[in-house]
Formats: sequence, structure tokens, C-alpha cells
Amino acid sequence: MMKTLAAYIAALLVWTACGDGKQSVIDREALVERNSPVVTAFDSLASLSVGNGEFAYTVDITGLQTFPDNYSKGVPLGTQSQWGWHSFANPEHLTPEETLKEYDFGRGKKELYATQFKEKGRQQDAANWFRVNPHRLHLGIVGFDVKEDTDIEQVTDIHQKLCLWNGKIESRFKLNGEDYQVETVCHPSSDMIAAHITSKAHTGICFRFPYPTGGHCDDACNWEAIDKHTTTIVTQNESSAVLKHTLDSTEYYITLHWEGKATLNEKAKHYFVLTPIDDKLAFTCAFTSEAPSTQTVTVEQIQEEAKNYWNSFWKEGAAVDFSSCTDSRAKELERRVVLSQYLLAIQSAGTTPPQETGLTYNSWFGKFHLEMIWWHEAQFALWNRSNLLDRTLAWYEKAEPMARQIAQRQGFDGVRWMKMTDPSGTEAPSKVGSFLIWQQPHLIYLAELLYRADPTKEVLEKYNRLVQETAEFMYSFATYDELEGRYVLKGAIPAQETLRAAETVNPPFELSYWHFAMQTAQQWRERMGQQRNLEWDEMLDKLSPLAYNADGLYLAAETATDTYKDIRYTSDHMAVLGSVGILPMNKLIREDYMKNTLHWIWDNWNWGKTWGWDYPMTAMNAARLGEPEKAVGALMMDKRTNTYLINGHNYQDGRLRIYLPGNGGLLTAIAMMCAGWDGCLETNPGFPKDGTWNVRWEGLKPLP
Repeated sequence: MMKTLAAYIAALLVWTACGDGKQSVIDREALVERNSPVVTAFDSLASLSVGNGEFAYTVDITGLQTFPDNYSKGVPLGTQSQWGWHSFANPEHLTPEETLKEYDFGRGKKELYATQFKEKGRQQDAANWFRVNPHRLHLGIVGFDVKEDTDIEQVTDIHQKLCLWNGKIESRFKLNGEDYQVETVCHPSSDMIAAHITSKAHTGICFRFPYPTGGHCDDACNWEAIDKHTTTIVTQNESSAVLKHTLDSTEYYITLHWEGKATLNEKAKHYFVLTPIDDKLAFTCAFTSEAPSTQTVTVEQIQEEAKNYWNSFWKEGAAVDFSSCTDSRAKELERRVVLSQYLLAIQSAGTTPPQETGLTYNSWFGKFHLEMIWWHEAQFALWNRSNLLDRTLAWYEKAEPMARQIAQRQGFDGVRWMKMTDPSGTEAPSKVGSFLIWQQPHLIYLAELLYRADPTKEVLEKYNRLVQETAEFMYSFATYDELEGRYVLKGAIPAQETLRAAETVNPPFELSYWHFAMQTAQQWRERMGQQRNLEWDEMLDKLSPLAYNADGLYLAAETATDTYKDIRYTSDHMAVLGSVGILPMNKLIREDYMKNTLHWIWDNWNWGKTWGWDYPMTAMNAARLGEPEKAVGALMMDKRTNTYLINGHNYQDGRLRIYLPGNGGLLTAIAMMCAGWDGCLETNPGFPKDGTWNVRWEGLKPLP
């Protein structure tokens, strides 16, 4: 009887600590609406976006894209999609094979990596071309057609609100003394915007189409190359038109529909103006990779569909309410959490993995980084939106042939997932990215989160093959040291990218991640009715423990013996903390040494050289180690790369004015700090128990 009672009490504790518990229902609409951003003055970092995960459209203070130049060095006014890509001509017929260079990392074989070259010549040209191509397109500027001498300072009486609950941007302002009211939405399942404009000024709406720049980090708009592309009217009548934009071998279509009297005219090359006759104009603008159908939808219908979608998004996902907290940081933390949910849904929830700047502007030529997918998208499964993660994760099936080629050319089994790539899965040459390995276990971790959210045979059958092939590479990549009877990881650049591949052995986060992912792959085998792989079990038994120094501090790598003296090892990501936090405690780690390491990093790290996801990583480490004040303190640390703009974006620096992995990491950390992790028996384990953090939540899932 006593054992039964004890089991019941333990189960109740888990239910209340790592589940919803019996709390009063959160007023979802009030929670969301009180955090809807309001803009009352021009700020190049305060642009707002609408989108659906596949497509996003970012506007200025006019509710459209009227002043793109004023925002180009802030948060640019992008119109981007998951399908909109372009490549410059390749007259020299450069090939991916010409980007390969041979390396010997002491594994008894030569390995070919797609890298960059210092020496001028064909190999350098090939590496440069495949880094730039393909690049993501800016699909077109849609804004008011103001006179060339109109300055943004002439826009006054600004009141702009992103109504998060309904997914609509409402903008009111005066321009040259005339009143304007603009409502802007995005269709929830089509690459289409809709706008309703009221103004007696009858200002036209311009549709302008740039040529790409091919720049590493910019708005992707080259307005000077007007003769390198064409924009033509395919069809036109009194209420609609179809335009075709052709750039080299790339083409796409723009379909316009308008309600109310208006005329469409070509003002210049790639420049069209829709001029209203009446005081009200409603229009839709859809971007498609193929010729559009004739089906039309009204602005009112799109507004209603957007409203229904976003109402459901907020009602059906998880929620966290900080309004009962008295800590002075709680209100700002809630704002960041609510806005991050919206931003990741519109920017990072498509059918291909997201780039670090989402669908707002190009970074790394618009390509996406697979080591970042965990930071963008793990949170979807934890916040009861696993369908959004599933939508993206399916892309790995398409990329598998390319990943298998990478593994084969390097002499490994299974599939080696690329780091920097595009929808085709082509590996972009890189002197760093091609040597990373921590993107490899992400597929296993994310598939596990999907299974935990929906523990069905269908999920297992969908992803098990990729899980097993991923683990095959991981096993073959580890090197067995016969002299010491252990497995080591070497010949890779770790997540802390200041370390070099040729001289790095056993980076701590990668060791811990190898242990977690291989153990998880074994569990998937058992769930599928398969036998455990005995070779994998042997590796798990003999995987090297994390290396530490005489002070009981974990090193940046076993070979980085000067970790606490060399600036290289105390800058960039403090990846050692990810060994516990992102991941559960395991037999490779001593908890007391990890806590020592956390404290040393907290006091001594070069925080000016960190990235946005380093703060939630630190918070998750602190939470697992029983230091909730540090967990909150990490999330709210007053550092440049932990800044969150009025629109909710995580700011990094002058190059990366937005950084969505920071937003995603925040949501993952909050889920863990509220719902805990496997085996936690504490309510809100990541928040101090000093009476100031009465955090209420619904629907969150715990971490492994």
C-alpha cells in the first residue's frame, strides 16, 4: 500500500511539474494582444512582417514597402519565399568536384571536403561560384508610389500595430498632410499579400522588381542591372493582371487583383503602378513559381482566413503567462516569448530549413545552415506545434542523396548532412562549415521530439530510416583508439568554431551529442522491433569522457589544454554548456565539474563575442544544474547579442540585425524551464522559488 501511495505521489509531482497542472485557464487573446508591437515613429530596425512560413512580406511605417532604402541597413523590407532562388550564369562550366580538397585526419584514409581556396585559379572560382549560387531572391517591392523627392520624415502622425491575434498590420499616418489607413495581411497558405487602403490622396501602388545582388548579406536588390532581366505583362483586364519576371534561367509570376476603380500602367522597366480612382483600394498580390490559375479571392476573404489561422495558432499551441510574476524582468521576457512564437511561425516553418535571417533578408546568400535547424525548430514540438517541425523535417528525404554522396566521398557509412546548403541539398564550399559535425545528430533529436509529441507507428516509419542512416555515419566517423580502448572524435571543427579541425580531439558538446543521438537511434530500433546494434552499444560504452583540468573545469576539447588561458577558447559559443542543457546528463560527465564550468564561464567568458543562442543554451545548462537564478539571468543578460527589437527580432550586430536561432533558442529554454525534462520532479524548475516567478503555462512538452 505504501509503495502504491508513493508511486501515486511521484506521478502527481511529475504531472504538476512537467505537465500542465491544475491552473486557471490562460486568457490567450489578452496574453497575445498585450504584446502586439506598436510603432509610432520611423526606426529602421522596427519594420514588421506578415507571412506563413513559406513566404513573408516586411513593411515600413506605411504598411507597405514605400521606403526600402531607409530600411536597407536596418531590418530590410523583404519579399521572400522558400522557392524563390536564382543562379548567375556559369559560362566556365565550373563543377562541385572542383571545390574539393583532400585532407588527412589520421583515420587511415584521405577525405575530400568542399572548401574555399586562397590560391587564385579554377578551384577558387568554383568554390566562390558555388558559395554564391543559388541565392535567394527578393521577389518584388510593393509600396506607395511616392515622388522621388519624398522623404520618410514627411510621414507623420504614425500609429502602426501588428495585431498578432489576427495576423494583421494596421497602419495610420499622414503623408504631405493627407490621411492614410492601411491594413496588410498574408494569406495563410499561399504566397500572397492583401492590402486595404483608405486615402483621399489616391496615391498609386508601385510594383518594382530587382535583379539579385548575389551579396553575402544584404536585401538582394540590384536596381542598376535593369537590362539583365525582363518584366512583362502577360494578361490584363479592368480588375486584374499577371506579370512575368524573368532573370536568366529563372522565372516567376506576379498576379494582381484589385477591388475598386484603378488603372495599371508600366512606368519604367520593372516598374508598374496601380493608380486608384476612388478613396478606397483593396488589392491582392500573389507570387508563384508557375503560371497562376484564374481563381480569385477577395481581400476580405484573405483577412478572414488569416484571422482564423492565427486565432487557431494561438489557441492550439502552448502558452506561457508571466503576468502574475513580480520580478521586474518578467514583462520583457513575456514580450520576447510571444513575439518569438509569431516570428518563427512566419519565418522558420516552411518546407525547407530556414536561413538565419528567415524570409526577411539574405545572410550567407540566402542559404540555410543545418546546424541551426535545431535552434529554429525544436521549439515547435515543445510548444504543441509539431506539425510545423514535421513540415520542414520532410526536406531531409530530398537531401539524402546529396548527404550520402558526401559520406561516400569521405569514406564513411550512412549519410553526412551538409552544413550550408539550399533546397537542392548542394553543399556550399566553406573553410569552416564543411568540417562541422554537430548538425549530424539534429535529425535524430528532432525526429525524437516529433515521436514524443505523437508516439505513433506512422512517425517511426516516416523517419526511422533516416535516423538509422544518420547514426551509421556517426558510428563510422568515431575513431577507435586501440591503445587506450576508447572511441574519440577528431578531424572536425566543433560548435565552438574558434577551434581547428586538424588539431581538435574530443570537443565536449559533440561527445555528449554523439552519446545522446546514438542511444536514441538504438531506442528507435527497439521501437521498430529491431535488435540493438551491438557495435553501437560498444561505442556507447567506450566513448571518451569529457576532458577536464586540475581545477575540475571542462576543456573546450581534450587537445585544448590552454582553455582557460587562450582567448580562442573563451570566445564564440561556450559549447561545453550544451553538453548538459540541450542534452540530458550522461555517464561521460560529472555534474560537479559541469557546475564549476558554468560558474567560470559566467564570470569570465568573453560575452561580447557570443551569439543569440548562447544565452538560452546557458539558461538550459543552469536549469538542469539546479541554478534557476542563473537560468533567468542568462535569458535576460544585458548584452548586445541578447537584444530583442520592438518587432521581437534578436539583434546581433550591424551585419545580422535579426537572428532567428536566438528566438528559437529562447522558446526552447522557456519550455524546459517550465515543463522540465525527463525525470524532473519540480514545478517550473528553471525559475527561482523566491515568490517573484509565478509562471503559468499550458500545453508545453518537456525536453528529453
